[in-house]
Amino acid sequence: MTTHSEHLTHLTHLTPTPSARASWTVSPEPFTTGDATRLRRAYYAEVAGRYWKREVTETEIDQGLVDFPDDGLEPPTGQFVVGRLEGEALACGGVRMLDAKTAELTRVYVDGRARGTGGGAALLRCLEAESRALGAERVRLDTRSDLVEARALYARNGYYEIPAYNSGPYAEHWFEKRLV
Repeated sequence: MTTHSEHLTHLTHLTPTPSARASWTVSPEPFTTGDATRLRRAYYAEVAGRYWKREVTETEIDQGLVDFPDDGLEPPTGQFVVGRLEGEALACGGVRMLDAKTAELTRVYVDGRARGTGGGAALLRCLEAESRALGAERVRLDTRSDLVEARALYARNGYYEIPAYNSGPYAEHWFEKRLV
């Protein structure tokens, strides 16, 4: 198994600039593939590490994936997508249906070295399309205050803050976007 550190070494050839607009492709992929699993682990390592303000161990990542499973991220209840920049898997996200008309975004992640290249917006476009295909008329999400890049991404892409719709242990901001 490739560790997070080994993966980062493997990708050091990517050095996009914030103004670059590279070629992203985003498409559905089972969350169990090698690329999807690596990205979900990187997502958890980043959000947990930022929350705890320290590096996260592989054991903690393993436990986090058990505590916050990716169930529901496959049809007919949801979808998982992987984004590739110039063919390299560097982004992911999921959507799950909360009810017949409401989808929820989760696991939205862009590798730090690929941020600013349009990957977040590409992920959102694909996840919104997948939400529509599942019958959703609106998309919701929750996030934390320290995830400022994520909050800015959502605001730039038409999401607006709403009152709390859940009581998630890490939820501090709630967003929604109408799809109709």
